[in-house]
Amino acid sequence: MPEKRAQQYHRERLGEALREEIETILEGELGDPRIGLVNVSEVHLAPDSRSARVFVVVQGTEEDGDRTLEGLNAARGYVRHELAERLKLRRPPELFFHIDRSHEYQARISELLNRTKKRKK
Repeated sequence: MPEKRAQQYHRERLGEALREEIETILEGELGDPRIGLVNVSEVHLAPDSRSARVFVVVQGTEEDGDRTLEGLNAARGYVRHELAERLKLRRPPELFFHIDRSHEYQARISELLNRTKKRKK
């Protein structure tokens, strides 16, 4: 059964609000030394809004990304509690952090396209 437009719109708005609040929390309130420079790129809410996949862009090496992901998973409960208070959610979604690698894929695709353009000339 297709999802109703109002429910989809609500979930999109909630996802954007979650993204903004999570980014604010990660920028200034977590004192974990494992967490480096992090930007939240997207938040995908499950259809029932009980879980959310949070995609983060980590500045630095692959090792920095792994350490940051470890720190984020350790702080998951605190972040979820803060979201419940700030957004006045009775049941905040369970958070699952993932590293967003889309910018790396985009750079690789651009590189390959540039190579093919040079070969044609």
